[in-house]
Amino acid sequence: MNLSKHDPETEMEMNMTPMIDVVFLLIIFFMIITDMSQADLEELTLPTANNATEDKPDADDFRPVINIHIDGRIVAKREVLYDPEDEDDYKKLKAYLGDVSAMMEKEHFNKEEGTGPMIPGEALLIRADENTPFKYIQKAMEFCGLQDVQIWKVQLAASESEDKDKE
Repeated sequence: MNLSKHDPETEMEMNMTPMIDVVFLLIIFFMIITDMSQADLEELTLPTANNATEDKPDADDFRPVINIHIDGRIVAKREVLYDPEDEDDYKKLKAYLGDVSAMMEKEHFNKEEGTGPMIPGEALLIRADENTPFKYIQKAMEFCGLQDVQIWKVQLAASESEDKDKE
């Protein structure tokens, strides 16, 4: 049997094409993931507050966000849930808040004693433009309290006051 032997002086060439393909795929993957983490945030001018603190939610936590524009449109994940032009059409907003409530971890209403109905333990973040009429924010908060939604913890987004930066 005649077996050919490898000549030790022969140099082997390495094909870099598959490695380059993998690197490009990783770059594309991370670009998409990074963009999706900002999908909940609309371009709004938030009101300022002297006691505002930086919001640093855990990456693992479920964090529902709704955005309320100056004209009263309520948007979540780039989808318009309520438009003031369709005054009495709150179906999408109610359905979204119900779905969000169902995904939240539940805890007893009376945590210390472990009694009472099970309600969502996480907060809904409401981001409203500083010039948004309060009636739209109030309407969103009213829908959070509906029997089939029951989101009791609500946070209002604000940016830090410019006076605070000067100190």
